[in-house]
Amino acid sequence: MTRLLAIDTSSAWCSVALSVDDNQPIVLHQKVSAGASQLVLPWVESLLHTAQLELASLDAIAIGVGPGAFTGVRLGVAVAQGLAVSANLPVIPVISLDAIAAELVQTPHFLALKPNRFIVTCDARMDEVYWAQYQSTPSGFIRCGDIHLSSPEKVDLDDVEFMAGSAIDAYGDRLLGHVNKSFTVGSIDSQIGVSALGILSCATLAWAQGFAQDVHLLEPVYIRNKVAYTASERKQTHS
Repeated sequence: MTRLLAIDTSSAWCSVALSVDDNQPIVLHQKVSAGASQLVLPWVESLLHTAQLELASLDAIAIGVGPGAFTGVRLGVAVAQGLAVSANLPVIPVISLDAIAAELVQTPHFLALKPNRFIVTCDARMDEVYWAQYQSTPSGFIRCGDIHLSSPEKVDLDDVEFMAGSAIDAYGDRLLGHVNKSFTVGSIDSQIGVSALGILSCATLAWAQGFAQDVHLLEPVYIRNKVAYTASERKQTHS
């Protein structure tokens, strides 16, 4: 039996979920743009109140550590740190693209197509995308390598049979123009994004495997070292 609180503010959505034992998770998930800082703590309090739990009675706090919006990632990590320190709880960091993959593999569309290899690619702004390839497994998925940051044209689509994420709508033909023959037009999900449910799904497995960590080790994952580039720097990056 596990009690996990999951938080994600790495995108334009504020998302909080609470899993209590084997019960259905309770979730608050809303598009708020820059308003997450006003909602995330009241939402945590609301979910705990609904479940009739104290923060200290949880097993761990799962947090989306990015990559994603710079301010949003920092906000989520700071909130998780504050809560974990106050209640003496461990934390479980979750990569945002892994959280998307965790939800994707449970969707009816994905299950019907049964792709062997898939990719999650998200709009990183500044004419770039975050992306990672995944391998389907009987129990879910595994990530094949690191999270990457590149122009849409440089995303590696070799052997990919399904694509998901916000970069599909953001970059269109620049991203889809070099897909392989095994990829079909229907093998996409452009609407799925990161949420606390995906964070929770990854964290539940991590908790079972003993991967919770001390809160003082928690760090955001930015991938991009700079959050703003000059026009000449952008040109050099994509040349």
